[in-house]
Amino acid sequence: MNRIQKLRDKAKKQKKCVVLPEGEDKRVVEAAAIVTKENFAKVCLLGKKESVEKLAKEVGVSLDGIDLIDPAAHDKKDELINAFYEKRKHKGIAPEEAKETLMKDLIFYGAMMTERGLADGFVAGACHTTSNVARAGIQCLKIDREIGTMSSCFMMELDNCPFGEEGLFAFGDCGVIPYPNSRQLAGIAIATSDMFKKLFDIEPRVGLLSYSTRGSAKGDSIENVRSALERVIAKRPGLMVDGELQLDAAIVPDVAQRKCPDSKVQGRANVLIFPNLDAGNISYKLTQRLGKARVVGPILQGLDKPCSDLSRGCTLEEIVDAVAVIAIRAQKE
Repeated sequence: MNRIQKLRDKAKKQKKCVVLPEGEDKRVVEAAAIVTKENFAKVCLLGKKESVEKLAKEVGVSLDGIDLIDPAAHDKKDELINAFYEKRKHKGIAPEEAKETLMKDLIFYGAMMTERGLADGFVAGACHTTSNVARAGIQCLKIDREIGTMSSCFMMELDNCPFGEEGLFAFGDCGVIPYPNSRQLAGIAIATSDMFKKLFDIEPRVGLLSYSTRGSAKGDSIENVRSALERVIAKRPGLMVDGELQLDAAIVPDVAQRKCPDSKVQGRANVLIFPNLDAGNISYKLTQRLGKARVVGPILQGLDKPCSDLSRGCTLEEIVDAVAVIAIRAQKE
């Protein structure tokens, strides 16, 4: 397994600035030091100066080369608070509420740094819920008009696996939208396939998953998947995509030959789109834990600037990989 590892090399080609708002988490401090040492991104670490320095000493890492920002003393603080207020005043937020949000929840502070161009993207979630990170993203950044909805995806890499792209997959959505309608599901499929292509320079082959393959069963969720497929094809006629497909028809060529011999994907899907959050979240965790997959995500997508969530049970390696992903997403073509 090394394609996720090699993302760090790709990130070096255009070095970007990534803000880590959870600077008072030991794993985040250590990850910032690793990123800085490997020199594939510039890191901004948010937190109280004394607390972050104490944590760095405890884990035995240097903060040299890391931009340590204490929001309370940051010279851009007022600019960020005012910008957030302007964004949210139509929702009835008062200036003092805007200040309280940014100063108490540093994920919002990091998101506004990204929005204002002080950083190229942010990574958070080591000690916050996905809903908290997603809320900061959607309130501080803009929705991508083509995609039309915020969602998430995971990059999954399994060792000695013949399926997908020799064990490499993108899974979506596994973290944000509980029951996507057909428009949202189409947006998830397009965003996840774009993400896969951006990160790995591999042509996506997209399977819209279901408990049915090409009409073998009936149901509302199946109709939702079929409608999503029509929307994807209309927006991206050149994309290799098919649905509705059972998992084996999506990733096993022999099964696809029997169940759907005319499928564009031909049992070689490397991007798997799940019909709802139950299926997506359970599947990624099964793949990670039982299949011992290397995982990056949930990567938030559908916004105009890059950001990524983390599982609260994330490893040090997963934080570092997430920074590499955000750095690559911020790169210009």
